[in-house]
Amino acid sequence: MEPERRPIFNPAGAGALLASVTALGVGIGALIGWAAGSTAYGTLGGALAGVPAGTFAVYRRYRGYFGA
Repeated sequence: MEPERRPIFNPAGAGALLASVTALGVGIGALIGWAAGSTAYGTLGGALAGVPAGTFAVYRRYRGYFGA
């Protein structure tokens, strides 16, 4: 019986996932802000929501690595 393989952590993939989810949050926030009349506040709100969402997405994707 072979030992269980350790999950591989890909820093470039984690960074791309973090940037993508954060940019998506900023974009959605900007659209909501534009519809509400203030793109700047929408962008700020999207960034404030996107950074934790991106961090959570990276954690969920690589949770086996962090738990080992």
